[in-house]
Order: sequence, then C-alpha cells, then structure tokens
Amino acid sequence: MHPRAVGFSERAAEEHGLEITVEEFPEGTKTAADAAEAVGCDVAQIASSLVFAADDEPVVVVTSGANRVDEDALAEALGADSVGMADADRIRETLGWSIGGVPPICHDSEVPVLFDPTLSGFETVWAAAGTPKAVFPIDPTRLTELADADERDVTV
Repeated sequence: MHPRAVGFSERAAEEHGLEITVEEFPEGTKTAADAAEAVGCDVAQIASSLVFAADDEPVVVVTSGANRVDEDALAEALGADSVGMADADRIRETLGWSIGGVPPICHDSEVPVLFDPTLSGFETVWAAAGTPKAVFPIDPTRLTELADADERDVTV
C-alpha cells in the first residue's frame, strides 16, 4: 500500500477509532467515474472532497461524484463574497493532502466541511484515502459525523 494511504489509515484509526479498508487501484481513480468503475459502484456513491477558497479561507465540500459544486450556492451558504477552487499548494499546506487524494477527514488544520445530501441516500460511499489511487468505503452518516460536516446542498 502507498505510504500516504497507510498514513491516512493509521491517522483515521488514531484520531477517530476508525478501522478502514483501503482499496488501491494502479490505474488510478482521478475522476469520480474512474473511482466508480474501479470499485464497482454508482458514480453518485463517490464522495469527492473538493477544496475551495471562500474569501481566501479553505473549505472542504464532500460532494457526490454525480454532482458539481455551484460556487454561487457555496458562497451564499458560507456568507462569502468570493469562492473559487483552492490553490494546490495551499491545499497541501493547510490540509496535508494533495489534490486527487484529499480525504474528507484527518486534515492538518480544522476547516469547515460541507456534505452533499445526495450521499446520504446510500448505505456506503467511497472516499479518497490519501492518494488519487486509493479509496475507502464508509457509511455516509458516520462520515458526516467524523468530518463534523454540515449537510448542505451546494450543487447543480
């Protein structure tokens, strides 16, 4: 297993008492469709952790792979004047993870996390486990709790 996936798994156990099963795919899971195909689930079950800058402050939006984040809706939900995708370096510095492998939990800094209600319609969702080639399954209700996420629909 990739060292970043091992690190995530260990951190999830230490911080949350969460024993996860990481699945790795050599071909990668760079898109929600890739991840869904690799694990054999519906693309809507992919819990993509996207990092935005809202008034220059990072926020994580865990959204269904079937949806796109509406930046205007996100700005309104946060009361922000401006929202855009966060810079890759800022993501790595703030969260400790790189784009494509950002998990919904175990961040280096506390940041707000919003959770797409679409994911709550499934028994299991799949989220990044520290690398673009690793995912883990989890109950969406449990994930919302662990991420201390606010369930909000900010998608189109």
